[in-house]
Formats: sequence, structure tokens, C-alpha cells
Amino acid sequence: METVNKLSFKEKANHAFGISPEDAVLSKSYLFVSFVALLVGGVLGLIQGLNRAGLFELPSWLNYYQVLTAHGILLILVFTAFFTIGYFYAVLSHTLGGLLPKVRKMAWIGFGLKIFGFVLAVIPIIMNEASVMFTFYPPLAAHPVFYFGLVFIVVGVWMCAFGAFIQVANWRKKNKGEHVPILSYFATGVFVLLFFGSVPVAIEVFTIIPWALGWVDTINVMVSRTLFWAFGHTLVNIWYLTAVSAWYVVVPKVIGGRRFSDTLTRLVIIMLVVLNIPGGFHHQIIDPGITESVKFLHVFMSLAIGFPSLMTAYAMFSVFEKTAKKKGGRGIFGWFKKLPWGDVRFLAPMIAMIAFIPGGAGGIVQSTNQLNQVAHNTMWVVGHFHLTLGTTAVLTFFGISYWLVPYLSKRVLTPAINKLGVIQTMFWTAGMIFMAGAMHWVGLLGSPRRTSYTTYSDNATALSWDPYLFFLAIGGTLLMIGIIIQVYAVMHLMFFAPKGKTEFPIAQVEDNATKTPYWTERWGVIIVIMLLVIAMGYVIPLVEMIVNAPPGSPPYSPW
Repeated sequence: METVNKLSFKEKANHAFGISPEDAVLSKSYLFVSFVALLVGGVLGLIQGLNRAGLFELPSWLNYYQVLTAHGILLILVFTAFFTIGYFYAVLSHTLGGLLPKVRKMAWIGFGLKIFGFVLAVIPIIMNEASVMFTFYPPLAAHPVFYFGLVFIVVGVWMCAFGAFIQVANWRKKNKGEHVPILSYFATGVFVLLFFGSVPVAIEVFTIIPWALGWVDTINVMVSRTLFWAFGHTLVNIWYLTAVSAWYVVVPKVIGGRRFSDTLTRLVIIMLVVLNIPGGFHHQIIDPGITESVKFLHVFMSLAIGFPSLMTAYAMFSVFEKTAKKKGGRGIFGWFKKLPWGDVRFLAPMIAMIAFIPGGAGGIVQSTNQLNQVAHNTMWVVGHFHLTLGTTAVLTFFGISYWLVPYLSKRVLTPAINKLGVIQTMFWTAGMIFMAGAMHWVGLLGSPRRTSYTTYSDNATALSWDPYLFFLAIGGTLLMIGIIIQVYAVMHLMFFAPKGKTEFPIAQVEDNATKTPYWTERWGVIIVIMLLVIAMGYVIPLVEMIVNAPPGSPPYSPW
């Protein structure tokens, strides 16, 4: 339980006067890059959606797969990574009494490494020598410079992760026996996942580089795909855990309530960290060469994430109901009216939570062998992805930005920008209903993903997809309007909004809350358990893939 009287003088000053200018510039720089990437990636997404619907012809010097690759890299890696790191470094600064100078330096080095890595990765994409999409695993081969860029990106992420670990360890050393403040506890979990989740993809990239350079003739495609999805599956839950941190801690404060059990919150974080990485094979359900028993194990681990998600759903709606009824809400559903629907800091994450209900259900579909056979490699998967990342995570990130950016800039959220944020949330919600809904439906009709527009020689089945692809284009257009509004709002709050003090909203637990057990602070034990679970899921199948390797694949560049 966090109380101000237990804080050091430096931490009290940080709470009273706000974040230090040095720490604020760091987080603002990360957020600025994040939203610039959102704008560029959004434009590419609109172009991609219009082309996929057959409504826009790309110029001869640009092809669909270049656009698709750049869209994925910018939104899946740049936007989310820079937002997550900027947000959690602001959290560490605010809750742990300011960043240590060496930690701030590590974060800046990480910033530079990631920017340099992204520039290296983007150059071959622009030159049409790296149209390998976000997943980038063999047998498609990009220009070697693309993979060198990925190396710098991963090293930059590791630099930020270890900076966070040093910051938390320093606080614990000075506050023996105390619980790490809850948002910094979330940050610890996210950076643990970022580090350990990126190790498999780092190994994959280091095996791809000699192959892409022509030093070796073939590569083990099964091992590469497996290493990628050990990372790719984890990345989804890094976004989810980032969003959940705001749901548990920030949203209750925004609505004037208290947060749910501190013990349950920390238990949810631990479960998401421990259960997370072994689950990647549910992305490979139709892959040959992986035994059924191993696939079933990973499916179970994937579905196990549902337990902390259900705990979160109960906790959040309990907080909403209790807070609204204290404000006069009556009846089984009447209390909904007492929630602050006009406050974008609540509205955006609330719609994000609601979107996770169908998003989570779609995840169950894709983790189930029989149902996956129908949906795999269709537009259904893209629709699911836009519900989970594009709505659940991204709308929460937007909601965070309306208080985090003015907090960092020492400015205030004006009623006009709040209203603009509500309008933006409506555009985003409508756009996702059109786009993700159309993607799900047309996927069930067999429309493939990762393909540019084609009628397959006017095949009747392919022509039946066109009306749904038209709705996809409508949704993409609405989303682009939402992106323009959101980026304008963020830049206004960062540079032009009136000066003033903005609170960093952290809800306290109930007065009669039970004491949180100290075993929740045993991160060494938690990480050992996580590594044992990872070993259980990956050691045997990876050894089998290496010892009894299938014929390797040469590189393919079909562009």
C-alpha cells in the first residue's frame, strides 16, 4: 500500500512539484517519436486498406508488400515500443523519486540505438529489398541491412530494460521491506517480458544474418518461425500488460474511486509474466513437424492467460460499480450513467476494455485447433489483431496520453481538447467496428490475409468478398481521421496547451485492504519459475527441430 509519508524527501518533492525537466524531456521524446510513427503508419494503413479493397491503385514505384511491411514495423514496433518505454520511464521517475543519472543516460542510449536501427530497417524497405512483412522470418529474405537494423533495435530495448531494473533495484535497496509502488511493479513486469521475450528473436536474427549475407546456403525455417513466435506472442501481452496498468491504477483515480486489491493486482502481473512466453506454438497450429502434444501444451498456456484477464474484468467492473453507486447510481445497470463518459481519460480505456471481450474470444478461436483451421491465414486474423492491439491497447494508450503528455509538459487538459478526445474516440471506435468487423466476416468467407487486391480471374467467391472489403476501406478512412485528431491533440498538449499542473493519477487501495504478502516482491524466484515454464514449452521441440532438422531453405526474394 502506497502512502506519501513513507516516501523520501526527493520522492515527496517529485510528487509535489512534478517530474524533473530532464526526465520529462526523455519521456516526451519517446512519446513524440511514437505519435509521429502512428501518423506515418496510419497513412500507410489507409493506403493499404484502400488498395486491398480495390479502390486505390498504387504507383508503379510502390508495391502493396512494401506498404504492408512498413505499416507493421511502424505501428507494431515503433509506435508501441516508444510509447510503452516513454510511459513507464515517466512512471519510474514519478513513483521512485526521479531517474538516476545513469539510468536516464541508458534510456537515451537506448533511444538512439532504436532510432538508428529503425532507419537502417526502413532504408531497404523503401528500396523494395525488404518486403518481408513484420514477421520477417524465412524463407523470405531481406537485404542484410534490414537485419542489422533489427539488432540495434533489440539492443536499444535491452538498454532500456536494464536501466529500469537498475532504477527499481536502487529503490528497493533504499526501502528495504517495502513494496515497490504498484505502477513501478507493472513496469518491472513489462521490462522483464521485453527482455526475455526479445531473446528468442535476437537469436533468430543472428542466425538469419549469415544466411542473408550468403555465408550459409540454407536455414532451418521451423526453428526461425518458432523463435519468432516466442517473441511475437509475448509482444502482444506486453501491450496488454501496459494497458492493464492504466486500467487497475489510473482509471479508478480518474473516476474518483479506489483501486481493487493490491494483492490481486500484483498476482495478475506475476501470472501474465510467468504464463506468457510459452504460447507461441498456437500461432503455428497448422505448421508441420511439431507434435500434437507440444501444440496442445502451448494452447493450454495461451488459454491460461484468460485467468488473469477474467480476474481483471471482475476487478475493474467491481471498481466501476462501487464508485458509481457511491455517486448515487441505482439498479443493476443504472450505475453506468454515473460514470464520467464525457472524460476522455475514462472513455477511451473503457471502450478498450469492452473491445477486449470480443478480442479475447477471437483469441480463443485462434488457439483452438479445429476453429483455427477455418480462420488461419485469413482476414479474420487481421481483424482479431486490430481488436486486440488496434483497439484494446491503442485506445488505452490514447487515454493515457491525455493526462501523461500535459503532466510531462507542465500543461493542462482543456475542456476543448477533452471534447476533441471524446470525438476522436468515437471516430476510432466506429472505424474499428467497420474495419475489424468486415475483416472478421470476410475472413470466414475465405478471403486471405497478406495479399494485395485480386479477383482471382473474376472468380465468383473472390468477387463476393468485395462488399466487405469496401466496409474495410470505410473503417480505414474513419481511423485515419481519428489518427489525425489524436496526433493534433498530443502535439497541442505537448507544446501549446495552457501552462499548469496536471496530476499523475494513481488510485489508492481501499482503507480496509488486506496487507499484500511480501513474496510478491521475490522477482528472482518469479523469473526462475518463468524460465522453467519456458523450458518446459520450448527445450524439447527446439532440440527435436535441430537434431532432426528438415531440409533447409535457401533465401527467396520474390520482388
